[in-house]
Amino acid sequence: MSTDPRVLGFAEADVPAAPAAQFAELEAEAWPGSTPGHDPALAPRTLLLVDAEGTVAAALTLLHKGIPLAGRTYRAAGLSSVVTRSALRGQGHGGRLVAAARAELAADPAVDLALFSCDRALAAFYEAAGFEVLPGTVLVGGTPEDPLATDAPGFDKVVLAAFFSDDPDRDRATFTGVRVPLHPGSTDRLW
Repeated sequence: MSTDPRVLGFAEADVPAAPAAQFAELEAEAWPGSTPGHDPALAPRTLLLVDAEGTVAAALTLLHKGIPLAGRTYRAAGLSSVVTRSALRGQGHGGRLVAAARAELAADPAVDLALFSCDRALAAFYEAAGFEVLPGTVLVGGTPEDPLATDAPGFDKVVLAAFFSDDPDRDRATFTGVRVPLHPGSTDRLW
């Protein structure tokens, strides 16, 4: 990239056409056959790492949902569609964007925690940006009638989190080693 890239954030529906097209291209390269976009009910917010010429180096989407657990509803956000332009991988762009996403969520008083899953091999990448692995935690996505869990056969997933509430130790204990009823629906089956 020719200049220091900057992070831009938009409601998913408001991403300008040129960067939206680049994000869709990056997603298609990373996940061939996938359909870009997210369920509007999850209040998707897109973060882009863009240089002065408008090249998207990395992108991700933040999704939001209430999660009932242990007698309370937690205001959760998750990372989805995290991708870096293949020609720019290994230069820290993805890590910079993920760290910016964590900082944005930490500053949002409407978010109690960030919670998401990733392939086990990527856990260290997210830990370097300030997230922590929750040992034994399983996210149950999909819908209650058609669930998809991170411990499904053939998956090698881990669950990561960051806690932003007044009592992060209590919340960490609540979310560690349990099955979490994420149930984001049939569009974003897991985030």
